[in-house]
Amino acid sequence: MDVVLPKLLLVAWLMPLASFAVISIAYSVPQFLGVKVRYATQKYAAYLAIGAIVGGFVLSCIGLFGYWLPAHSLHAASHAEGESEGAGEHALATPQPIGKNSVRLVAFDAEERLEDHSAASGIQHAEGSRAEHNNGPPPSMTGDWYVLGIFGSLRLTIGYYIDTLTVVMFAMVTLIASCVHIYAFGYMHDELHDYTDHEVKLADGHHLHRPGRFHRFFQYLSLFSFSMLGICISGNLAMTFVFWELVGICSYFLIGFYIERHSASTAANKAFIVNRVGDFGMLIGLMAIWTTMGTFNFGDMPGENGATQAGIFSQLHQAENNYKIAPTDGMIAFEGRNRIAEAVRNAGTTEPAAMQAAAATEVARLRADEPAKWGHWVLFIAGVGIFCGCVGKSAQFPLHVWLPDAMEGPTPVSALVHSATMVAAGVFLVGRVYPLFSAEALLVIAVVGCITLFIAATIAVTQMDIKRVLAYSTVSQLGFMMLALGLGGWLAGLFHLITHAFFKSLMFLCSGSVIHAVHSNDMRQMGGLRKKMPVTAYTMLVGCLAIAGVGVPFLAGFSGFHSKDAIVEQAMSHWHHNARSGVSWLLFVVPVFSAALTAFYMFRLWYMTFAGEPRDHHRYDHAHESPRVMTGPLVLLSVFAVCAGWGLPAFMPGPLANFSIPNLLEQARPVGTLISKPGVYLSGLLIADEHIAHEPEMFRAIKMPAGIAAISAALLGIWLATEVYLWRRLSAEKLGNALRPLYQLSWHKWWFDELYDLVFVRPTHAVSGFIAAMLDRGLIDGIIHTLAWLFRGFAVMVSVLGDRLVIDNSVDGFAEKTWNFGLSLRSLQTGRLRQYVMFLVVATVVLFLVAGFWKLALAG
Repeated sequence: MDVVLPKLLLVAWLMPLASFAVISIAYSVPQFLGVKVRYATQKYAAYLAIGAIVGGFVLSCIGLFGYWLPAHSLHAASHAEGESEGAGEHALATPQPIGKNSVRLVAFDAEERLEDHSAASGIQHAEGSRAEHNNGPPPSMTGDWYVLGIFGSLRLTIGYYIDTLTVVMFAMVTLIASCVHIYAFGYMHDELHDYTDHEVKLADGHHLHRPGRFHRFFQYLSLFSFSMLGICISGNLAMTFVFWELVGICSYFLIGFYIERHSASTAANKAFIVNRVGDFGMLIGLMAIWTTMGTFNFGDMPGENGATQAGIFSQLHQAENNYKIAPTDGMIAFEGRNRIAEAVRNAGTTEPAAMQAAAATEVARLRADEPAKWGHWVLFIAGVGIFCGCVGKSAQFPLHVWLPDAMEGPTPVSALVHSATMVAAGVFLVGRVYPLFSAEALLVIAVVGCITLFIAATIAVTQMDIKRVLAYSTVSQLGFMMLALGLGGWLAGLFHLITHAFFKSLMFLCSGSVIHAVHSNDMRQMGGLRKKMPVTAYTMLVGCLAIAGVGVPFLAGFSGFHSKDAIVEQAMSHWHHNARSGVSWLLFVVPVFSAALTAFYMFRLWYMTFAGEPRDHHRYDHAHESPRVMTGPLVLLSVFAVCAGWGLPAFMPGPLANFSIPNLLEQARPVGTLISKPGVYLSGLLIADEHIAHEPEMFRAIKMPAGIAAISAALLGIWLATEVYLWRRLSAEKLGNALRPLYQLSWHKWWFDELYDLVFVRPTHAVSGFIAAMLDRGLIDGIIHTLAWLFRGFAVMVSVLGDRLVIDNSVDGFAEKTWNFGLSLRSLQTGRLRQYVMFLVVATVVLFLVAGFWKLALAG
């Protein structure tokens, strides 16, 4: 497995890249050179892209069920939500170089239990104290495929970090991308001939008529899938950042696919620029990590002379410290560099070994100085810096404004962006580098997520564009994921990432099916479409039930029921353990209220689109169910939207025993997360262990009220939407008028775009205008124009004095003399033979006399 699995995932990863390359060479390059590619052949580009991503899905499933799970069996769930009993098992790290690759396999021994860890944290809970044992590294494989460069101790490589999370993400991303590719084959058929864009008017009043770009769409889609898979398998942060940016440029291409539309080009620019703001913070985090840890690798890697180079996770969570997070020596040395320099000077030696020993002694002294908290500030900066990049990618407050505008791209792009690729990348990276975050950094993540989920939910309530409702829903659900991760719910956050990917991709593809049928995004022009589009209507209903979190409390339900319940339970647990802070209750109440809003606006969307009577009979009469190539993926995704939260019993054969997403994620639990994490600078802060909420003694205090609150919020939202938009006992117009200020706040999207325009865009334009008018045109152009005037005057002077008076007169005078001399020679050419004979005689006599005189002169 340690040899086959990395190669298997490598092939699955590179297949979309191969598709992109072949489509580029076969279609885009000839088109660029002016060769017209026939539309009939462009279908093969789609076949190639679909085959590549489906092949990647098959290989991912083979890797998961054929290699990973047989070697790392799942354990029976010990709690209702499916936590694995083996989550805290001690993992032994054994470096194993294999072939040309440097491979490290972390063995997962089911017989070695938590008893191997003798340290206990003694965290106090409301029910008393209990000793907590922390978990070691999860089973994983690390290695390098290719070394890009070595700069001192810095190795830039294309490597991998494979754990259960990696193979699960590979399977999920390729599955959803396969559904989107197949769906897009039908949705994008208009691009298989010359395309008339009715949203673009030319100066002559006609609509834009351009060649179709069918092959180019699948070309970008393949590169997009390759980029996301690169993030999932990346073995170090440097490689992650490369594919992070590649995902961004792919989103730019796809959001701006209809580049001739001003709204599409603006949306693509907005997405690209806003993400660069977040990436600036990410670069700060990367610099902090490299400066203080000397590596970008997640896991341990074989170094020189057989030694093991500790990765980020191992440096921060060491076994002798019970795997609790602690600043590295480099972080302490960075903050205490002045004291270390003084200690080295006081040592009074210039021997390198002695100086290093003095520095190490001072670092140990600083580490023991707990009240000073040396190194924790750098740790906080590193964690928050990495999170800033995730804020941009996953559209968190205050960088959430780009995602709704991304709806300008084709609907299959929206489905992929909002479910399994770009926005999922930010949540995935937080989950991947989770051991990096201190308690204070996690609190920042939780607060940002809480603000995001609330703002986006309130905006979605009043939107009329069906895709924008889903877009703000995505922003809100991403906020739920970040909230869970920030409150210590690593499993809950990533569980919701996966379930959300299924039902959100389903709902976006359903919205595309509706738009494809009625040629409008406005829900006010829809209604009653379930009669014309039953498959689309009822698969969309499944998605709405899943995102609302409908189910039977403490038993089972749609996929979102399980993951959202886990988030609410963790929020309740955080409130329970931080009750003294005074505001921790907001991190529970706000998501519960937002969950009710989620159920309301999703069923508002369904009722306005599919229920009631048609509002636009012209569009309704022309509506029809989408072809099977589009409805097939809807049915498949609806199955996962229902059962993605379920598990298989222990008596299932082989790798299927105890198979469930929570059990898979529990096996990938990051090192050092099975213990509550106290704050360092905020002494009253405690990021509670995720398993505390499922302890039997916590059932009445946490699990039961959280479960009741979650299902009550969902039912309340559904009931209110039914009252307003189905039964119409309440008037939406009257509610809007009664709550006018709140309605205006929601309708104008909290005026974030206007605020950013006022604070950032207009000042930038003003400064740019000043620079252009005063500095560029006034100063720089003035200087250049003055110099040009001077040089032009000098040129005129040179032309008049030098060229015309001297050069021209000299040339003209010489020409005149030559001409005159030529005229004088003409007199010799008389044409008289006698005169020529006389000239010959005279010349002969002259030559005779000269020769004679010359001879006498030589003789004398």
